[in-house]
Amino acid sequence: MSMYISNRQRRLVGFDTGWLRKRAAVISTAADIDDSEVCVLLVSNRRIHELNLEWRGMDKPTDVLSFPQNEGDFAELHSDVLGDVVISLEQADHQRSERTLMDEVTHLLIHGVLHLLGHDHAEPEETRAMRAEEERIWSALRAEESK
Repeated sequence: MSMYISNRQRRLVGFDTGWLRKRAAVISTAADIDDSEVCVLLVSNRRIHELNLEWRGMDKPTDVLSFPQNEGDFAELHSDVLGDVVISLEQADHQRSERTLMDEVTHLLIHGVLHLLGHDHAEPEETRAMRAEEERIWSALRAEESK
C-alpha cells in the first residue's frame, strides 16, 4: 500500500497525520487498493477553492476533490497510480458537526478514494451503492481500531 499523505495547510496546527496514515492503511486494504498509489493532500480552503474553480468551474471551496490518474490519454503510463485526493482541513473542521476532525477527514478520504475507484453519487442508485461501500469501509476501520 502506498498512500502518501502531505499536510500542506497551516491554519489547523497539530493535526495527527500519523493516525491518518494508520487509518489510510486500513482503508486501502478494505477498498482493495493495496497495490495502488494514492497521494492525499491536506490543504486550506483557499487552495481547494482554487482547485475547485480550475477543475470543476465552481467558485467556492469544497471539502474533497478526487483526481483519478487511471483515466484519459495517458492512463496506461502508470497503471499502479490510482490518483490524488485533496481534502480541505478547514472545510472538514467547519462541517464536522458531531464527528471529531479525524473522523471527518477519514470520511472524506474514504469518499475521495471511492471516487477514484469510479463510484459516484449523481443518481440515487449510485448514491446508495457509494454509501454502502463507505459504511463497509467504516466497519473495517472500527473493527481494526477495536483490536
